[in-house]
Amino acid sequence: MLIIPAIDLKDGHCVRLEQGAMENATVFSEDPAAMAEHWIKQGARRLHLVDLNGAFAGKPKNESAIKAVIAAVGDQIPVQLGGGIRDLDTIERYLDDGVSYIIIGTAAVKTPGFLHDACYAFPGHIMVGLDAREGKVAVDGWSKMTGHDVVDLATRFQDYGVEAIIHTDIGRDGMLSGLNIEATVALARALVVPVIASGGISGLEDVKRLCAVSTEGITAAIAGRAIYQGTLDFAAAQRLADELQKQGSGNH
Repeated sequence: MLIIPAIDLKDGHCVRLEQGAMENATVFSEDPAAMAEHWIKQGARRLHLVDLNGAFAGKPKNESAIKAVIAAVGDQIPVQLGGGIRDLDTIERYLDDGVSYIIIGTAAVKTPGFLHDACYAFPGHIMVGLDAREGKVAVDGWSKMTGHDVVDLATRFQDYGVEAIIHTDIGRDGMLSGLNIEATVALARALVVPVIASGGISGLEDVKRLCAVSTEGITAAIAGRAIYQGTLDFAAAQRLADELQKQGSGNH
């Protein structure tokens, strides 16, 4: 079970939002590259980058900050990136820059043909981010609900060849209210590809609950506000996950 630190970029800074509202942004660092180095020192084995301005604008807006993070990380660990990625040229540019995985969110739901093309053109590099509330998918920075069922969509995208599905419960994201384990497990059980949990991780208790269901196909969890505000000690969380994983594999 990987615990993946999130670096959310707004106007070149590392921030966290509450429930996706841009006006509720807390700036945690003016230097995202230094933040990336910090998490690697703490034992991070992957980073999750989001271009928040890009997500709202529908095109990349924090490319210089992203490049700075990639330069700082080098080839130490993989970086996955989402936010405003709507065409194949942008994907190619980011992969050339050194990003390992591209996360397609809104565009996957609105233009599934684009996602299909991306999976075909860049196999092994495309993930889909599905943001859901009560089992239905939301788009456009969570501002619009669709009638799509999250399991139905995820199953279809799995057939396109996505690498993983990142599932965010948007009722909980940035609220430190605990992960929606039930919804995440239900999705993972319906799929063959890995599911990455996101939204609401608040403490070591969540890490324990996640590790308990890792055999269902949940391979990682993205941690944001909790590791920045200190309710979750990132290094301790990853150590605990590794320890529980060891115990789990010892029992089989």
